[in-house]
Amino acid sequence: MEYAYPPEIGPADAGWQALLGAADELGRALTGRGWLLGCAESCTGGMVAAALTSLPGSSQWFERSLVTYSNAAKTELLGVPPDTLQTHGAVSEATALAMARGVLAHAPVQAALSVTGIAGPGGGSADKPVGLVWFGWAWNAPSGVLAQAEARCWPGGRHAVRMASAQHALRGMLLRLPSLAGTPRAI
Repeated sequence: MEYAYPPEIGPADAGWQALLGAADELGRALTGRGWLLGCAESCTGGMVAAALTSLPGSSQWFERSLVTYSNAAKTELLGVPPDTLQTHGAVSEATALAMARGVLAHAPVQAALSVTGIAGPGGGSADKPVGLVWFGWAWNAPSGVLAQAEARCWPGGRHAVRMASAQHALRGMLLRLPSLAGTPRAI
């Protein structure tokens, strides 16, 4: 059976190929450390997990992904506090960090990433425009869990925002992985 790709993505789509390249690079780095990765996705809707699992052997370094599109899912599955969502919103630094930490707390992984944003075309505001995406990265360190967050505002339509977000989430995790000697890379 042949898959019918949406008009904006297909097997030769340059964005998809770049995403697979980022996934492969991260997978090699995780394998070298003997680490497993978990993900929490909102606006990317499983795109990160789709790229990761497109690679043969990804079960050696990828453990799970949760698509937590609704606030209820973020709270129920990841433990994001309802007051965080109420005070800061789903698209915020606090929520992205809580999502990444929630993956570490609920899965047998050493590294986690999260993506939450406004892919559009609607849903934006003056404070949180369409294209705004927050990323969270968390990982185990000898001193405990370390976590960082970052926001980007991507131009373009829904597909472009989601594709750029998925790739940035993977590349951001790769940059934050501690070196094999145990020290984080400079970012």
